[in-house]
Amino acid sequence: MHGVDVIVLGAGAAGLFAAIEAARRGRRVLVVDHAKAAGEKIRISGGGRCNFTNLGVTPERFISRNPRFAVSALKRYSARDFIARVDAAGISWHEKTLGQLFCDGSAMQIVQMLLRDLAAAGGELWLGCALGEVRRGTDGFAVETARGVVAAQSVIVATGGKSIPKMGATGYGYRLAESFGLPLVETRPGLVPLTFAAQELDWMVPLAGVAAPARVECGKAGFDEAVLFTHRGLSGPAVLQVSSYWREGEAIRLNLAPGQDVAGWLRAEKQAAGRAMLRTALARIMPEKLARHVEASAGVTGPMAEMGRATLERVAEMVTGWRLVPVGSEGYRTAEVTVGGVDTDALDGRTMQARGVPGLYFVGEVVDVTGWLGGYNFQWAWSSGWAAGQVA
Repeated sequence: MHGVDVIVLGAGAAGLFAAIEAARRGRRVLVVDHAKAAGEKIRISGGGRCNFTNLGVTPERFISRNPRFAVSALKRYSARDFIARVDAAGISWHEKTLGQLFCDGSAMQIVQMLLRDLAAAGGELWLGCALGEVRRGTDGFAVETARGVVAAQSVIVATGGKSIPKMGATGYGYRLAESFGLPLVETRPGLVPLTFAAQELDWMVPLAGVAAPARVECGKAGFDEAVLFTHRGLSGPAVLQVSSYWREGEAIRLNLAPGQDVAGWLRAEKQAAGRAMLRTALARIMPEKLARHVEASAGVTGPMAEMGRATLERVAEMVTGWRLVPVGSEGYRTAEVTVGGVDTDALDGRTMQARGVPGLYFVGEVVDVTGWLGGYNFQWAWSSGWAAGQVA
């Protein structure tokens, strides 16, 4: 039987980071993953450049049944701490919009940094190795793997969520949590495109590929970023963001001119160019195809000079308060994250250890903590992995 101090289940961002920190403390560490390569989600993230953190990390930008749970880990290992590690590794980076940080080069630089750090700390890595049952005994844990049973004092579960199953995502971590009596918060796809019924798709499909800046709201959540029309419905950063808050049956509200007095602007356009068609005016604030759709939906055909105040206000309401009801999402197949997971009430926020199960830790996406789009989920992986690595 192979024996170690700490076995980490999952070689993604959170797992590798936890393993590095534990190994640097002198612990004998083994990382096991059924995938053939480590850090696959890191590799494909950010268009291949890895949006590895965000300068605007605050607890309010994470979704959880207990929004305060993430505070301790995020404060104790911050975005600045990870940036310092990236700098020390000689990886150049740049800031895009909204505090998002990306590698100048390939995302593989982050993966290689983590693997180098793990090896330098003396950690061991088994890839292409399936995981089985985890049992707790008097002297620790016994973990079944395809290479045999591994005995460990501590187990760190970093197996991720259900998102992107073609990359090997499974519900293993959730099943393991349940086997130890830990409660789960219902899981669902997050940061995912939303889909619509046939009657909506009749007009959406001709707009496929059209993108526009907008504000998308669902309940109290709202985001000002781009919206993209697709053959299935709506995507783009603003829609992905709001999808993590959306629940089946709820409506979303689309504002194609956030911050603008569209009614007043249309009246001014009518005064300045009354002979112009509505679509001509609208094309100044949105893509032409979208302007034509708004005009057709409003049922107006003549020049703006023929439109009364009520008509202009109705058009303005369409532009700023477009109410749409998705029928679903594209699911885990394209979701960037899984919302929900191991209930934070069952975990210690400082150590990520399961309450009542000494030596068992849960980090990263498997926990009921989901960040916004833009590097927040990677920062949660680094912060939660670091927290567990200090004590496991």
